[in-house]
Amino acid sequence: MRKIILPLAFIATFSFGFTVANFFSETPSVIPEGRVTGIGGIFFKAENPDSLKKWYNRMLGIPTDKFGTNFLWYQGADSTRAGSTQWSVFGNKTKYFDPSKKEFMINYRVDNLEIMMKRFRENKVTICDTVETYDYGKFVHIMDPDGNKIELWEPNDEVYKKYLGATTR
Repeated sequence: MRKIILPLAFIATFSFGFTVANFFSETPSVIPEGRVTGIGGIFFKAENPDSLKKWYNRMLGIPTDKFGTNFLWYQGADSTRAGSTQWSVFGNKTKYFDPSKKEFMINYRVDNLEIMMKRFRENKVTICDTVETYDYGKFVHIMDPDGNKIELWEPNDEVYKKYLGATTR
């Protein structure tokens, strides 16, 4: 009898703890489609982007091309699904960050831009442009409540891998 009660007590305790933890957790137990899956890129302004890229190459060993560089990584525990994070320096006079007045812009990788666009429209999020589609993915820009422009990218990783070339690290 004791051999049965002890495992049952353990299961009951675990189940109760799990239920209470989920009840009080702010993280939803079901992750919805149409969400950020990672950082797709970090972009910032500089007085002389080419010179700064050379400095990052010389001092920090970041190999750069005209776009910046990419850091290759793998998506979660699935070592067959490669991902990348773009690092780019833009000139101070770039209009790419407009209408934001900030010096930085983050590009988020997302899993379903269509669902997100519907949610943005329903919640009156400022959408800066229309979704642009390229062979390596879809892009759109939105503004957060603090005036930060955000670039959202639903990547086509299979195609994008071909663009990475020598700058991948």
